[in-house]
Amino acid sequence: MFKTFRNALKIKDIRSKLVFTFLALIIVRLGSLLPVPRIDREYFSLWIGNQTSLGFFDTLTGGSFTQMSIFALNITPYITSSIIMQLLTIAIPKLEELQKEGEDGRKKIAEYTRYVTVALALIESIAMAIGFGNSGVLEGGLTFSNVAIIVTALTAGSAFLMWLGERITSKGVGNGISVILLINIIARMPSDFMNLYRKFILGASNVAGGVLAAIIIILVVVAMVVFIIILQNAQRKIPVQYAKKVQGRKMVGGQSSHIPLKVNTAGVIPVIFASSLMQFPIVISGILGVEPARAYMWPKVLYLLNQNTWLNFKSWGEFKYSIGLLIYVALVIFFAYFYTSITFNPIEVSNNMKKQGGFIPGIRPGKPTTDYLNKVLNNIIFIGAIGLTVVAIVPIFFSGAFGADVSFGGTSLIIVVGVVLETMKQIESQMLVRHYKGFLND
Repeated sequence: MFKTFRNALKIKDIRSKLVFTFLALIIVRLGSLLPVPRIDREYFSLWIGNQTSLGFFDTLTGGSFTQMSIFALNITPYITSSIIMQLLTIAIPKLEELQKEGEDGRKKIAEYTRYVTVALALIESIAMAIGFGNSGVLEGGLTFSNVAIIVTALTAGSAFLMWLGERITSKGVGNGISVILLINIIARMPSDFMNLYRKFILGASNVAGGVLAAIIIILVVVAMVVFIIILQNAQRKIPVQYAKKVQGRKMVGGQSSHIPLKVNTAGVIPVIFASSLMQFPIVISGILGVEPARAYMWPKVLYLLNQNTWLNFKSWGEFKYSIGLLIYVALVIFFAYFYTSITFNPIEVSNNMKKQGGFIPGIRPGKPTTDYLNKVLNNIIFIGAIGLTVVAIVPIFFSGAFGADVSFGGTSLIIVVGVVLETMKQIESQMLVRHYKGFLND
């Protein structure tokens, strides 16, 4: 990876793209420090300190939410909008036709995604402004001018990051939105590792205990990163043979190929879906000021959905809420199957193979091929979902059992590793294209 990066710096075009990306990310981090007007900073700090369920959301925003900066919403509305548009392409035939029209269709869907992003940012910022006003966080109370200023700042910040992400994609390296998400997560990691250092190494009763804690922390992090890399790169190659056919006086075809099916076909989407679905009621309740008292049914549900109460072996009163972990695992597996079903269509793949004269050795074209692809896909989806579940549960286990509270978890590590690998692949492909251009010019 470092060799690829070093070689990329030697090429002027790629070096310019890397510099542009770097400067754009500096803007992202600087914007995360600009406060939203009309917020009582001191009172907001006390209020946010009582919210124990916003860790995942704050990680995605790079700490912008807890600081209530103009980038507090960050790119989360865009992520939600992209997911909504992907789901709508299945439900609305017109969008499905646009998706199949190639580059023009994708541009139109991207345009719709921007509109939905702004609408979501507007709705979320209005809800937050009103919720903060009811909680006494706003200077001067809940007034129209205060709400208007906060809504404008938060919506504009989210729209600007969406625009900046698209500029990174076109003029920088990698997918801009993913790169912004990557820097947000990485920005929180130093403080998290420092907290682990203070609690388990400096706070150890003796030197040997501190050394052992350091070794365990390093081994766990390294093992998770290696496991995620293996999970991201693992794939099942289905062999495809193309029949020979006569074109003019020549016999063409007969070559062999394969269909690469990734084990983790859905990527990090199932974990994000499951986490977001379970955290949504908690975030809304926190903004509305619902106190998590165990005496009432609704707050008990909130404890069930809150990852901070799972696998707490020190207290049965907390551990019993670990049943929420089973719901979480079930949701991850469900969304793994669901998302793969809308991104990979075995019937379409089978029909395209049949049109091109291709077949899977030992499997007849048509419905038998579709059934075979479905069977293989279901098996590898389950393996990928279990892998995602393991990655997501490990941080939850250490947090509940040992109090190792960090803002980044399995989901964050999957995003970081996945984005880094994908960005490196794009840099390598750009270097390869340039190499071929130079060869042809010579």
